Amino acid sequence: MHIGELAERAEMSLRTIRHYDEVGLLVPSGRTSGGFRVYTEQDLERLLVIRRMKPLGFTLDEMAELLRVVDGLAAKDPGDAAALAARLDEFLVDARARHAKLLERAGMAEEFIGTLGTLRASLP
Repeated sequence: MHIGELAERAEMSLRTIRHYDEVGLLVPSGRTSGGFRVYTEQDLERLLVIRRMKPLGFTLDEMAELLRVVDGLAAKDPGDAAALAARLDEFLVDARARHAKLLERAGMAEEFIGTLGTLRASLP
């Protein structure tokens, strides 16, 4: 698929996808003879992983490292499996902690909205 379809399916901007290409997070699987990027379903899945990391506040470097771990695990190299699994466990602990903070902030936002609703209800 071309970048426009990828962007639409991932619900992301073309600019963001191009940036991910520039920094090496999401390199297209190919290019047409005219130089246009071509992406596969696997590329889409990788982009969706990146998109899911974003709300948790992972940096581009952290995203790249996690993707290297995922790629390494997919390669099924037994020599690196234990180290990669350990690093994946670290990312999992970190993601859970970030998720908990996100839920806490969402709770505070709900309280704020409730306060505004109460204030509005008290007005004529």
